[in-house]
Amino acid sequence: MSILGAFKEALRVAHERKASDLHVSAGGPMRLRIHGEVVPIEDSPTLNSDQLAEITTEILLNAKKATPGNVAEVLRQLTEMDCSYSLAGLGRFRANICLQRGSFSAVLRGIPDVIPSFEQLGLPPVLEKIAMEDRGLILVTGTTGSGKSSTMASMVDYINRHRRQKIVTIEDPIEFLHRDIGSIVIQREVGSDTHGFEQALRAALRQDPDVVLIGEMRDRVTVDVALQAAETGHLIMATVHTTDSVRGVTRFASVFEPNEQLGIRKRLSEVLRAMVSQRLLPRADGKGQVLAVEVLRHTSAIEECIADPDKTQEIVRLIEDGGPVYGTQSFDQNLTDLHRKGLITLEVAMAAATSPDDFERNLIFT
Repeated sequence: MSILGAFKEALRVAHERKASDLHVSAGGPMRLRIHGEVVPIEDSPTLNSDQLAEITTEILLNAKKATPGNVAEVLRQLTEMDCSYSLAGLGRFRANICLQRGSFSAVLRGIPDVIPSFEQLGLPPVLEKIAMEDRGLILVTGTTGSGKSSTMASMVDYINRHRRQKIVTIEDPIEFLHRDIGSIVIQREVGSDTHGFEQALRAALRQDPDVVLIGEMRDRVTVDVALQAAETGHLIMATVHTTDSVRGVTRFASVFEPNEQLGIRKRLSEVLRAMVSQRLLPRADGKGQVLAVEVLRHTSAIEECIADPDKTQEIVRLIEDGGPVYGTQSFDQNLTDLHRKGLITLEVAMAAATSPDDFERNLIFT
């Protein structure tokens, strides 16, 4: 079997075994991440640099990031790239390519054909209310691989099914494909359809949008433009690479210079409608992963805690107290629920808890 044949077969195996990722790098076999662990594919060949270049060429041509005429030059200049890859009969994959020790390495993650619902993802029902906000900013936070893209896609899909609006997404790369249902959905990919997030966001605001999804806010200019858009009546949805609500607020402000951060906190406090923070944890039965979620929603008390750095740590308490009225929940509250349902072990819950000691005490006395 050719190396490209082995590569495509590995993607089929990944799909059949419900692996989250396929890893290919020189000096070892192709590997799958299954239930959080990276394991080799049985009988996979040990890959060398030339084979990795061949696989990388296949991905670049498939993603239209290169043509047969310029692919050699693209390979010479390539250090890292995000793109998508499609395989007939199997589906689409998000691919990341990087150069390491003189040869290429790639990771491919399958993208479901059908956009999952909130319930299928394990998200709380309050996401339906959050998705239907008229204006402001919604942030989805989590580490890489925590399911942020799936949550964002589900929110776009929910809006698409329940409203007649115009939605513009700016992604790198485009993952889930949306078709027009009740709304118009325009999807733009950085690198193919636009040069960058900032340019695409500025252009989107001239395209009469109701909702704009920003795959990632990577710099202060993009953050500033996103805040302006939220302040002027648009609904902006974006991701931030942090682990919880408190860190999300701090991370958002830290993009700016210290003398600007109080002003940014004030602006964020006024436009933030909700923050959904998430982590994927191993299931107690060993059959995959389960989503743990923290949900913050705007209240006057939350607004005050975001604006004042000295009060930011009070956000978790307000989230926990607001559950009955606002549908909010902290990570530790959700971990308690998941453990009592038998979905995660005590060890996993303790390791993921914001405060393990408080979590264990609350588990006993509540």
